Amino acid sequence: MKTKIKLISLLLMLSIGILMIPKKASAQWPVSFQVFYDELSPYGNWVQNPNYGYVWVPNVEPGFTPYATNGYWVYTDEGWTWVSNYAWGWAPFHYGRWFFDLVYGPMWIPDYQWGPGWVTWRSSSDYYGWAPMGPWGYGYNVPYHQWTFVHSHDFGRTDINNYYVNNTNNTTIINNTTIINRTRVNSAGNVTYNAGPDKAEVEKRIGKPIAQVAVNEGNDKPRQNLSNNTLKIYKPQVQKNTSTEMKPVPAKVTDLKNVKTLQQRTAETPMNKPNQGALKTTLKPQQSQPKKVEGPKR
Repeated sequence: MKTKIKLISLLLMLSIGILMIPKKASAQWPVSFQVFYDELSPYGNWVQNPNYGYVWVPNVEPGFTPYATNGYWVYTDEGWTWVSNYAWGWAPFHYGRWFFDLVYGPMWIPDYQWGPGWVTWRSSSDYYGWAPMGPWGYGYNVPYHQWTFVHSHDFGRTDINNYYVNNTNNTTIINNTTIINRTRVNSAGNVTYNAGPDKAEVEKRIGKPIAQVAVNEGNDKPRQNLSNNTLKIYKPQVQKNTSTEMKPVPAKVTDLKNVKTLQQRTAETPMNKPNQGALKTTLKPQQSQPKKVEGPKR
């Protein structure tokens, strides 16, 4: 009897001890837009946009192009996934949409869904190309100058920025390529995205097998790291704000007139300073204010 009582007491103590151990934060723990506002602030400016609310203007070099500058594509269990070399790359290339402002350059609009890369794809026997989808939706009417193309045999390189085709050829290439429409639904069944070129087709064109990379959501801090064929990336569930909750806001909102323009950034860049990952020609921006669409309620 005494032995039984001691055993029960020991089990109770172990149970209490387990409950008292602090739980490690999980990348799956729900967050709000506040994580974007807080984590991206050191790398750019949050400004108020009349169509999209708070948008982010990154502090980047002239010629910066989303999904083209300072990064590359790898094939993962989620499809072709953009791996960015920027410290903040875990967010703007996997959530939300980009648009191009005539004066200030690329701006990012936060959104709730994670994807391997929110781009539109094109291909032919000679080329692969992609372009940011933009806030106007999932349509394929992307302006010609926003496309990035490479020769088919160069796709999948980690230094792919050295192989971009001069975008003065984009119109001709677009007219001789077709849209890749390989939609996929994530494992949770609630996000649909374009997985990009077929892996077997790419392997045939580049003449070698492609190692598949696993996406690991284990990072519990806003960061990403690719090693040993595993992409560890911060991938939180971003929840919509309810009417009873405090609305997320950036700690600092910059007046747009105080943000450096493309022209100012170009003038400040030394002629001999390398422009890492920039396209071979400067992309012409889109209209200053894109057509307004109904966005998510925050």
